[in-house]
Amino acid sequence: MTKKNMAEVLNRLSKTYENPKPMLAFTTPFELVVATVLSAQCTDVRVNMITRELYAVANTPEDMLKLGVDGVREIIKSCGLSNSKSKNIIGLSQMLLDDFHRQVPQSMEELIKLPGVGRKTANVVLSNAFGIPAIAVDTHVFRVSNRIGLADAKDVLATEKDLMKNIPKEMWSDAHHWLIYHGRKICSARSPKCSSCIISDLCMFPDKNL
Repeated sequence: MTKKNMAEVLNRLSKTYENPKPMLAFTTPFELVVATVLSAQCTDVRVNMITRELYAVANTPEDMLKLGVDGVREIIKSCGLSNSKSKNIIGLSQMLLDDFHRQVPQSMEELIKLPGVGRKTANVVLSNAFGIPAIAVDTHVFRVSNRIGLADAKDVLATEKDLMKNIPKEMWSDAHHWLIYHGRKICSARSPKCSSCIISDLCMFPDKNL
């Protein structure tokens, strides 16, 4: 896709999905870290239901440690991978107390040291909790960006690098949400609604369903 068309794609997406907000409910950086860890292979709606119950009893590293692995697992059991997620939540809570003075770190290098936290989770936290420009590449962002031509990559990291190069830095955080919304509403994996898409004339997808 040409630079001119990329700019127009971003312009149209910005007008279609104005004032994008994160879909995970949180009030503190710690709550967002936990919610994002839980979101792997679990819908945001389900995660928000789970965290509403979880944060009512434990929304700090100290309180999470009091629950322990078994206590966390019991509350999050309706979420996929609850065994590993409960261990990671306890592990990251302990690390925050031991190594980070109870505070969620504000750098990629330190965030990915936390159990269960990879680049995607770290970028979500940097962007939504701290207002630091970042692009978190989840399944929607990966699919949509490579399908329409904002990226041309075979893996998540390369896609993130392409998007950082092709999208102005001040748009990174919002663009992440635009691509998620577009992927959920229009550009679905199996049956994209190309005839209803506001960027179909610019999109590079060879199998448009028009």
